[in-house]
Amino acid sequence: MAEEKPAARVEVEAEGASVVKDVEEEKTAIVPASEEKPDDSKALAIVEQVVEPSANDRDTALARVATEKRLSLIKAWEENEKVKAENKALKKMSSISAWENSKKAEVEAELKKKEEELEKKKAEHAEKVKNKIALIHKEAEEKRAIAEAKHGEEALKAEEKAAKYRATGLTPKRIFGFF
Repeated sequence: MAEEKPAARVEVEAEGASVVKDVEEEKTAIVPASEEKPDDSKALAIVEQVVEPSANDRDTALARVATEKRLSLIKAWEENEKVKAENKALKKMSSISAWENSKKAEVEAELKKKEEELEKKKAEHAEKVKNKIALIHKEAEEKRAIAEAKHGEEALKAEEKAAKYRATGLTPKRIFGFF
């Protein structure tokens, strides 16, 4: 809207002086009339002459309207394109977020599955270890029982030999093993 509309000109005559003013100027800046009212008997006549717009002014106005229409259509198209681009971007962001959430859920499910597998393996391994410990404990008990049995047998043999030596009156050849 760089074009300015041509101002209509008005010719005003007052007391013999002729003044040409722009209508636009007149609308924005109203010139105060003289403080004194002119005496009607002395005044000739105030004549306002309105200049008819010429064909050139009409063409200019139509061109200005066409330009404004074109500019408003361009602005509407621009805003529409911006809104479409924004909607497209929001849709893309939404699909990316949905993809991200589904992948996260998938990975978390996989992690949970692995944790369950590890827990199962851990439980199986712990059971195997407990079985080994129980087997070791059983073997240790058997060895203790065998050792106690041998100890008991050896003690019994020693008692029998001692009884035999007492009965026969003989003394053992070795009293202590280190002599």
